[in-house]
Amino acid sequence: MDFSLSETELEVQRAARAYAQRVIAPRAHELSERELFPVAELRGLAELGMMGVNLPAALGGAEAGVVAYSLAMQEVAAACASTAVTMSVTNMVGEIITKFGTPAQAERHVPRLCSGEHVAGSFALSEPEAGSDPGGMRTTATKTSSGWRLDGQKQWITSGTHAGVFVVWARTGEPGTRGISCFLVEAGAPGLKIGKHEDKLGLRASSTVPLTFDGCELPESALFGPLGGGFKIAMTALDGGRIGIASQACGIASAALSAATEYAKDRRAFDRPIADFQAIQWMLADMRTELDAARALTLRAAWLKGRGQPFSREASMAKLFASESCNRVCQKAVQVLGGYGYTREFPVERYLRDARVTTIYEGTSEIQRTVIARLILA
Repeated sequence: MDFSLSETELEVQRAARAYAQRVIAPRAHELSERELFPVAELRGLAELGMMGVNLPAALGGAEAGVVAYSLAMQEVAAACASTAVTMSVTNMVGEIITKFGTPAQAERHVPRLCSGEHVAGSFALSEPEAGSDPGGMRTTATKTSSGWRLDGQKQWITSGTHAGVFVVWARTGEPGTRGISCFLVEAGAPGLKIGKHEDKLGLRASSTVPLTFDGCELPESALFGPLGGGFKIAMTALDGGRIGIASQACGIASAALSAATEYAKDRRAFDRPIADFQAIQWMLADMRTELDAARALTLRAAWLKGRGQPFSREASMAKLFASESCNRVCQKAVQVLGGYGYTREFPVERYLRDARVTTIYEGTSEIQRTVIARLILA
């Protein structure tokens, strides 16, 4: 097996790392504490091609591949997980518009996502009573003489306050997943109401809001993909999105390990650096082992997707392991720092708070296990 990276992948990784360390990391604490959406940082990422890493050059993307995207996500997440989740969802939205949209839809939205003209893209699938069960959604799309009318609510919408385009799922037919269709809704559409920013445990610089569609009028051209084909689009998007969140988890864990390692070398107890003690060494060893395993699973899924091979099971495995190991790594990082790890003077408490949601969004750990088991038994 050859684990080496291509020159393009290395270039993307280096560019993402340099920008993340120079621009994003110094502001990460302030962005989180003040709950500031990182508009300037995201536009800087767009200038580097990071908002469309795997998108075609003809539509403004970097066309660097899925592995390059995962590597870039890891670097950005190590600096600021809030910025990384917006990058992840925006890349995902651009990919599904490219894959399932009409040429006109792709030409209208994808270059704007890649360039930063659309600061972000949003993925509006979840509802107050339909998260892991999308077939239970209640938002409806009704045909009108001029197009469509959306009515209903969506919940937990990442970047909803700043998105230029929303990919929205709504019921157009029979109960269950077969009656779901997909629509592209532009920011400012009449009848689209953006709710109050959620007061979250972590990712506090990422805007998460509910959406209300109150007679939201859409043109005929807003239908995205085939009528009744929305569930397939959602599942395809989530497969790719799980690689993004696994990459985010790897980045957070990497930052936590680095912080714990440096602290262990500097902090002295009993006239010795605490890094000399076996208890600390074993924690660091476990953290690094879990991180490397998570990276291997994540890059395998990315590699398979990039080669056009089936990757649903591998994406779920990567997301499951990377997210849960990230939480364990961050918990150990806090333990290494002791009392200081519990204060906001050091970043590991933010890493732990940011890590928690990685086991929930883009499909909970329980849903990932269900997906993996179903594919094993198929």
